[in-house]
Amino acid sequence: MKGYIQVYTGNGKGKTTAALGLAVRALGAGKKVFIGQFAKSKHYSELETIDKLLKNITIRQYGMGCFIFEKPQEEDILAAQKGLQEITQIIESDEYDVIILDEANIAVYYNLITVDELIKAIRKRNERTEIIITGRYATQEIMDFADLVTEMKEIKHYYQQGVQARVGIEK
Repeated sequence: MKGYIQVYTGNGKGKTTAALGLAVRALGAGKKVFIGQFAKSKHYSELETIDKLLKNITIRQYGMGCFIFEKPQEEDILAAQKGLQEITQIIESDEYDVIILDEANIAVYYNLITVDELIKAIRKRNERTEIIITGRYATQEIMDFADLVTEMKEIKHYYQQGVQARVGIEK
């Protein structure tokens, strides 16, 4: 079966959640999944679930903390670069059927990695490998390169009323 390149982008909620849903679906079909999370280092509830229940999903984080409201530091850039090197090796290994590059669009947007580096890494995949790229601010190059692009559009969000991310729902 041919694998495709999917992008989940936009300002709406649900990009990572959609990718995780695809990961669970792939696992149910006997596929092996790798999730590389750029710019993330916090503990999210999905990490617990994957660790306890979903042994055929491997997840790694390539971030130093949350810098979204600040300028990335040198260590943020180094963590993302190291992550992309590791992910490139994982792509080349052909060990996984589905590879999710969570927040890779954010990593490009904040110049942690370049769009050319990301596309070069993805081009090393076996044609059966499905690649999912998530995160706001997908570049036109990434969207043109992809086979499927979904934009999550925010219509209304309780965050505007001061509701912070809730454990088990947003984190």
